[in-house]
Amino acid sequence: MEYHVSMATDEEQPVRLGRKRDPSRDTAILDAALEVLAEVDYAGMTMDMVAVRAKAGKATVYRRWASKEELVLDAVARMAELEVGLGPLPDTGTFRGDMLALFKPNSIADEQRRLTVMAGVRSMLASHPGFAEAANAASVGRWIEVNRVLMRRAIDRGEADPNADVETLAQVIPSMLAYRASIERKPVGTGFIVALIDGILIPALRKN
Repeated sequence: MEYHVSMATDEEQPVRLGRKRDPSRDTAILDAALEVLAEVDYAGMTMDMVAVRAKAGKATVYRRWASKEELVLDAVARMAELEVGLGPLPDTGTFRGDMLALFKPNSIADEQRRLTVMAGVRSMLASHPGFAEAANAASVGRWIEVNRVLMRRAIDRGEADPNADVETLAQVIPSMLAYRASIERKPVGTGFIVALIDGILIPALRKN
């Protein structure tokens, strides 16, 4: 997710009155949206419920998100960012080590929460199929980006074939995780991740 900073001069900037937007409120609202979505599913979720859970005014929520769909998409994107992490990517010296370092063991409660959130997203798409592309980007976009970086690093190290199809391979694990969570409704264990890395990614990246 990229953010672009305006380079307009002071003369070009409109005059705005009132308090500045507090980014911490965004975080609280997104976290509240995930909690509510996990508890009541998409159909039962309302913007008012999220506002109450976040201890924010309803107007505060609507100023940031014009619809429940937009709020859910941003909340799911935040969940994905928290799972991957926003700090420096692991650099263990090998592609396999880097990939395994990405996946931190989740508690049963965290994994169950993720499953119910993804089920809520699936129910949203059933009634709003036009959001499918945006939902896919929100749930797996960050994972794909990170996988792409680690694969290109492996190529630079000489571990992987420079002609490997990085763009396709970067989507394998994120897509499988999304399928396992939202369609199969199964938790993602370490064994599942290792099988994908050792059985699919490393052979596909290896130099012929």
